[in-house]
Amino acid sequence: MDAGGRTVTTTDGASAGAGVVRVWDPMVRAFHWSLVAAFAIAWLSADEVQPVHEVAGYVVAGLIAFRLVWGMIGGRYARFSQFVKGPGSTLAYLRTMLRGAERRHIGHNPAGAAMIVALLLSLSGTALTGWLSADPARVAMLPAMPQIVTPAWADDDREEEGEEGALEDLHEVLANLTLLLVAFHVGGVLLSSLRHRENLVRAMVTGRKRAPGGDDIA
Repeated sequence: MDAGGRTVTTTDGASAGAGVVRVWDPMVRAFHWSLVAAFAIAWLSADEVQPVHEVAGYVVAGLIAFRLVWGMIGGRYARFSQFVKGPGSTLAYLRTMLRGAERRHIGHNPAGAAMIVALLLSLSGTALTGWLSADPARVAMLPAMPQIVTPAWADDDREEEGEEGALEDLHEVLANLTLLLVAFHVGGVLLSSLRHRENLVRAMVTGRKRAPGGDDIA
């Protein structure tokens, strides 16, 4: 608010009051927590309740498709063009993190942006390999898999079984990789919350963060 108690409007149209600015729009927040729930359900139901596992996988795929679209047409802080940086910028940010001197970003910082891209890729691969391995007929839609992925079998039936087994193994590897990335993501969120003295988990619930200060990157 200004000296007269009026609400201040930031350059991206988000209103701010009492030093708070709106960053995450409702669609980004709904996507984030829905993806958390869908992946958790898919992980917990794997090999236990297959129908639930498959439905959760479809939800994950749908959410990723939505995020890709929203990353192009959504609000300022939702757009990939706002927060995805090149390798040089990301490495430079990580170096400043090691020195404890990284600047606060109102949106995603470069390390967080790289993690988002990695998670979207690993989740996409997990969903795709799960969908393919759920029905043997879907494997035929793929081009012949290279020998490094599947061994040479004596007949077509054995070759098909080999491709299905390779997809199932790859599906499990990607799911485990995603879980590892989630652990790093949570660790990064906690570290950034401590370094910059703001609750980033709560920010993803409310959509609001502390307004930018003099050295922050908005």
